[in-house]
Amino acid sequence: MTQIDRYILILFIRTVCVCFLSLAGIFIVFHAFTAMDELIAQSKDGEPLPLVLARFYGPYLLLMFDMTGTIITLMAFLFTAGWLRRTGELTATLSAGVSHGRILRPMVIASLAIVSIQLANREWVIPRFRDSLTMKAKNLSGDVEQAVMPTYDQSSGILIEGDKLRTLGRVITRPNFRLYSDYAGFDDVLLAREAIWWDPQAMAEWRADQGLPDAGASPDRVAESGPTGAASAQLASHIIASNAEDKRTSWTDLADRTAMPEFTGYLLRGVRRPEDLREVPSVGLQSRENLVILTPADQPWLQATECFVVTSIHPNMLQTQDTATRLASVMELAGRVRNPSVHTSKALRTTTHERIVRAPLDFALILLVLPMVVNRRGRKLFVLIGSAVGLIIGFFALKTIASTLGGSTNLVTPGIAAWIPLLIIGPLAYSRLRYVQTV
Repeated sequence: MTQIDRYILILFIRTVCVCFLSLAGIFIVFHAFTAMDELIAQSKDGEPLPLVLARFYGPYLLLMFDMTGTIITLMAFLFTAGWLRRTGELTATLSAGVSHGRILRPMVIASLAIVSIQLANREWVIPRFRDSLTMKAKNLSGDVEQAVMPTYDQSSGILIEGDKLRTLGRVITRPNFRLYSDYAGFDDVLLAREAIWWDPQAMAEWRADQGLPDAGASPDRVAESGPTGAASAQLASHIIASNAEDKRTSWTDLADRTAMPEFTGYLLRGVRRPEDLREVPSVGLQSRENLVILTPADQPWLQATECFVVTSIHPNMLQTQDTATRLASVMELAGRVRNPSVHTSKALRTTTHERIVRAPLDFALILLVLPMVVNRRGRKLFVLIGSAVGLIIGFFALKTIASTLGGSTNLVTPGIAAWIPLLIIGPLAYSRLRYVQTV
């Protein structure tokens, strides 16, 4: 990398950072005016105010970078080129026989790096803060309750409903599981006090993150009243400490239970209907080899008022807000599409394909601005910015039309609809990149 390359790269990155920090500062200042009382109340509990602000606004800044990073990069292209032209540095470099493509190469590579960082942020970082992004400032230290979206498990014939859903705790309060399939000994409904999501893989990962010992129990072992030994005492003390601020039930409360099953589902506690589960044996469906509803009649690890419903309907699928889909990773969306227990809409299939092509499509949008950067006609910077805004509006209009065709009509399949913008813009962007190499 030459000295002029380093100079242009630093100027470009500094422009991107200034634009993003300015936008983020405006967002924080305006939002803090309406939420400062709640944020200060959080700091009175012993946590410093800067840490409260970082914990609350940090996930939002990550989301803002994902939403605006491409547009900011595109505008930084114009600002950097305009600055080089205004100071005469661009003209001096061109007079030495260097093409526009060679001058713009550092910014093109930096743009590709920014798009790659956006991709990593979108797929691995933002999904971890999905629950935090649904919270208000007053709920920063608690678990938000929201309505439950009824979801039908097609493989078991069970409609999962409930009063409230706590996404952080992964608990449904007052669950109402309607049985549309024939389960011997059960009526048409399961009523309980709460339903706790159980995922053995997620629990194993949580244990590893917390440095806790492995449960090491199999579903066939009889459950004991609680953990024993020094390792179990460490586990019990950790759970008590982690739940000191929030006394409500959480999925981590199942970490001290042995003989939990190796498949996902909901543990229903305080079952009111059927009244005596000890008289009702575990049942399944003729179309499935494994049991669907497990009861204490033949499952010793269950208590008298508990039952376990086997399902792959994750609590994220029960959220009424679109956050579970909008902030999910591609792997999560693909898992929902492949899940035979859940009906997959055309809109979700289109969204999944759109997420796959988003990174190359964002980079293609940045390349479309290259002829404007060359600016052989000597147009002013504000005219170029106006042209770029028109280009962005046309870009998003094309994406919206393609998404509507795939999600709401039968004209094209969801996959083709999501790839239409890239099929149109990709060749055009490549031709513009080749164009600036020779001028």
